Amino acid sequence: MPVLLDPSRLSDPRLRPVAEKAMSDRRLDQDDALALFATTDLLGLGRIADFANQRRNGDRVFFSANQHINPTNVCVLRNTCVFCSFARMPKEEGSYTRSLEEVFAEAEQARDAPTTEFHIVGGLHPKLRLAYYTDMIRGLKQRFPHIHIKALTAVEIAHLARIEKCSVREVLVAMREAGVTSLPGGGAEVFSSAVRASIAERKLTGDEWLAVHREAHGLGIPTNCTMLYGHVETAADRVEHLAALRSLQDDTGGFLTYIPLAYHPDHNELGEALGKTGSATTAFEDLKNIAIGRLFLDNIPHVKTHWPMVTPFLSQIALSFGCDDVEGTVVYERVYHEAGATTDMHLHYDDLVGLIRGAGRVPVERDSLYHPVRDRFDGPARSSPALVGV
Repeated sequence: MPVLLDPSRLSDPRLRPVAEKAMSDRRLDQDDALALFATTDLLGLGRIADFANQRRNGDRVFFSANQHINPTNVCVLRNTCVFCSFARMPKEEGSYTRSLEEVFAEAEQARDAPTTEFHIVGGLHPKLRLAYYTDMIRGLKQRFPHIHIKALTAVEIAHLARIEKCSVREVLVAMREAGVTSLPGGGAEVFSSAVRASIAERKLTGDEWLAVHREAHGLGIPTNCTMLYGHVETAADRVEHLAALRSLQDDTGGFLTYIPLAYHPDHNELGEALGKTGSATTAFEDLKNIAIGRLFLDNIPHVKTHWPMVTPFLSQIALSFGCDDVEGTVVYERVYHEAGATTDMHLHYDDLVGLIRGAGRVPVERDSLYHPVRDRFDGPARSSPALVGV
């Protein structure tokens, strides 16, 4: 049963109408969301979000046994996405592009692990063609037919369409036929044109990002969605971004999960300009963005905390603030560690189970599509999973 919620006991009166809407399952409007971003009653906000999440997901918290693969960090937007620490120019120190055999060799780490998902994203390489990615996906599926492949952001897909002089739809169809299961949600940043002009001038516009995901949903390819917060955006920018995500979900129902992403300022031009190092966001902001995402995005089933960005410790706390997914094992995370993330590169399967149990929740291993894979953990993590319903 959901946690008990008494609006009259909330210290911030602005939260009370939101709590009443949550209790009666009524949709929040943008003014409600602005009030939530303005509140200092974090615990009250968390209680409302926890109520909304438990009504939808109960005490279950999902995680995946996944492996991140980043085929290249070479990117044509290296000098215009000023918040990014991952990208390199082709001949810049630290640049790399994996051959397919190198990608397959890295993927072999999944051979003796309980991996069920490859998460593949990278830079916008000026010379890698669509065939490189479809051959990669086919090769991974041949070697690991049981593993789902979540591959390429909307930005990468649009880039491939430009290179191939074809439509986004044609790229998506080719990827689906090669074996892609779903798309990640990266590249959304914040949809505000003013914000994008400041932090990612030549990247896809917000409307273009949404159009790629709309096309994917129309082809039966589910996707994730994100928002990058903690840089130059305002609360109003965040709310408009969330409203656009919610509107697309009303139309298509294709988003699986929402992931708020905390900006990291180290080793990038934006961080230098803002004079920030270490973490650009506070735990207060991180938890608030999780909770507001859960309350405002009433039509997206899941809200994920990305532990490599905010630490496993904070991700555990987020499970009481409307969150029902803690990401996964990851294996080797490059993108956010280049930007100064100080977390481990991976979490062991057993550690994820312990993190969820330690928060008083019920761990459920999932695949890319949120089908439960395992919900009993009384044996070794690397043994054959106990299948739900078997």
